[in-house]
Amino acid sequence: MSEQKVRTARPSRGTGKTLVEQVRDRLRAQIEGGQYAPGSRLPSEAKMTQEFEVSRTVVREAVASLRYDGLVEPRQGAGVFVLDQRPELDLPFQNIDFVRISSMIEMLELRTAVEVEAAGLAALRRSPAQEEVILKALGTLRGLAAAGESTALADFELHLAIADATNNPRFRDFLSMIGASLIPRHALNDAQDAATKPYLQAIDAEHEAIVGAIIDGDESAARLAMRLHLKGAQSRYRNLLRKTGH
Repeated sequence: MSEQKVRTARPSRGTGKTLVEQVRDRLRAQIEGGQYAPGSRLPSEAKMTQEFEVSRTVVREAVASLRYDGLVEPRQGAGVFVLDQRPELDLPFQNIDFVRISSMIEMLELRTAVEVEAAGLAALRRSPAQEEVILKALGTLRGLAAAGESTALADFELHLAIADATNNPRFRDFLSMIGASLIPRHALNDAQDAATKPYLQAIDAEHEAIVGAIIDGDESAARLAMRLHLKGAQSRYRNLLRKTGH
């Protein structure tokens, strides 16, 4: 790769988009433009950090976003590969305006109905290996928050880990169908972003309560902790809706 190509590919901080969004959009354009054909492997993480002049964390989150959109698939020990693109189907949850706070509240109400049950089942059914995955996801989330990095995708991974611990694959299917945008602060723009330090501290305490109850095998406490977490999110976004009218 030439030096000129690296300079051209470098994301700009004045576009209104985060670095993750810019790298994601660049990679998406490369895939859709045929630079990476279905079945081909994306460059290594190290090469992409050089090409886009961003951190490994930014590259990982950009690739994770493409993964949730069904464009790429990581294969252990082999890399990340481009998937065949299927024709768009008229699927549920595809007409949600994730920028509107009212839409986020609707999704939080639906998530409450599903994820409270998931937390309870996870407390009853989780395996030691699944406990490790949940604890690792929580640790990753905390590490990113402490570093001032975006935590939305890590938050999503934690909820997926809890869904997996139900040992009912339909819970993961449900969350995956909605996608990472179900994490409110991933969808809202910077002007509406609630991710201040006190907010993140409150979210961390809620996550800790959920994870602790699941690890302890306390079904009732896990259900209650998840309900408080999602009801609290609804309350926070209702307050934001009152302020912005969106």
